Amino acid sequence: MGGSGITSLLNLLITNIDVFAWPLVSLVYPLYASIRAIETKTGADDQQWLTYWVLYSMITLFEDTFAALVEWLTLWPYAKLILSCWLVFPHYNGAAYVYERCVRPYIVTPPPPEGDPPVQVSNVPRKKRDSSKADNMLTYFTLKGLEKMMHKDKPRKEEK
Repeated sequence: MGGSGITSLLNLLITNIDVFAWPLVSLVYPLYASIRAIETKTGADDQQWLTYWVLYSMITLFEDTFAALVEWLTLWPYAKLILSCWLVFPHYNGAAYVYERCVRPYIVTPPPPEGDPPVQVSNVPRKKRDSSKADNMLTYFTLKGLEKMMHKDKPRKEEK
């Protein structure tokens, strides 16, 4: 009788490994490693964990945005667990790889070519804006509307 209880527990753990392991792999260990990285003097580990948290945010954003699609993918929890392991473990350096190849090219703008002079903001001509009657009317009605909203809750004085 005692063997069947342990077998049931092992069966439960094995069938739900993604539910138990994912928070440990993707939240608990990275949190611990991030705190340790903050306390060290080197910057390499800081970059690893900052990169991981950027990618973790992107995965979470993807899941929240496409929740209906993710529900249909039966292997998604296992794929997410494997992806998280690859991103987390420093031996694989997965977070740096994904960031350098997939995220950074779209976020960081490349430097200007050698021959082109940099654009200075002071040299960019500004467009002169002439005050028109429509702008003045819009300002007037906006201020009147705000005034009405501010005084809406106040009781009105009775006229004599």
